[in-house]
This record gives sequence, C-alpha cells and structure tokens, in this order.
Amino acid sequence: MLTKSFHFIRGLNRRARSMSTDTKRIWNVYLSGEIHSDWREQIASGVTEKSLPIVLTSPNTSHEDSDDCGAIILGMEEKRQNWDKIGANMNNLRTKTLIRDADIVVVRFGEKYRQWNAAFDAGYAAALNKSIITLHPPSISHMLKEVNASASVVCEDASQVVDTLAYVIEGTLPKPRDGDQFVPIADRLGKGNPNP
Repeated sequence: MLTKSFHFIRGLNRRARSMSTDTKRIWNVYLSGEIHSDWREQIASGVTEKSLPIVLTSPNTSHEDSDDCGAIILGMEEKRQNWDKIGANMNNLRTKTLIRDADIVVVRFGEKYRQWNAAFDAGYAAALNKSIITLHPPSISHMLKEVNASASVVCEDASQVVDTLAYVIEGTLPKPRDGDQFVPIADRLGKGNPNP
C-alpha cells in the first residue's frame, strides 16, 4: 500500500525525467522528516511549477505501513521489539540507499511530534557530507541548533526550500521576501570588495 503523497511524488518524478535532456543534470532530492502535514506536496508542486530537473524521494510516509512492513513480508512477531526491529531494518534499506544517492537532503522538523528519525537522517546525511536543507518553524530553532549548524540552508516554509533549489540549480531568484523593504547589500552595508 503506497500513500497518496508517495504516488504524487512518483508522478512528478516521471514528468521530470521525461522533460530532461541528456545535457541537463537531474538532481536527486531526498525529503526526510515529519509525515503529518503536506510539506512534501508543497515542495513537489513548487518543483513542478518551476520545471526544475529534480527527482524527489522520501521514506514511506504511511506510518502503519512503515511499522508493519517487516511483519507483513516476513511474518508476525510475538514481541513488540522484534516487530519493530524487522520493520526498522526494511525501512533502513530504503532510507540509507536514497540518502546515499541524494544530491540534497531536505529534513523537515515539525512542532507537534518528536522527529527522532529526521534527526538520525540529518546526522547520516552529514556523515556522508551531503548538502542539507533543514525546514522547521523558528520556534524550535534552539532545539535544532546543532542540526542547523550542519545544514547549508535553514528554511521556515516549503516555498523557501523550492526557491533555494531553483537558485542552486538554475540561478533564478524569486521576488524578495521583504518586498519593497529589501535593500541590496552594497547599498545597505557597502561594497564587500573595496579594490575591484
């Protein structure tokens, strides 16, 4: 049983591959973390809107399937820790492979649930020297300061992730988030190199 969001991302990935040419690099972006909101769909929609050459992957986002996959495939266990272990081992195969293959790992932390797996994924990605983007509300920044220190970019919402990917891949920038209040750095703080 695949989740609705997994089908959605798979369909977008097929379109990304069909739009690509041999000369255009396809980026692999792994979406790790919180499964109780539609942040993955928001990123997938943004990637499609901007026609970015990205293949999105993620863990199985069905909590029930993730818990029961080992017992469904290998047979039920009498003890909870055995049931959890065989499921975790199967999920681990997917997670390790997709993170190793990723160019960029986006790790989402939400406020409501503890994100142990997301923290582990971020640590694994950091150990592999992967580029990491964290995504979380500002209210939990303090708890994530070490994770954020390993990230290249820290975002507060999915649109910032999409805009970061567009800039990194194609060099395109959105309108300034601060609108008319935005002042270029050279005007605001002076030129960085006084000896051009």
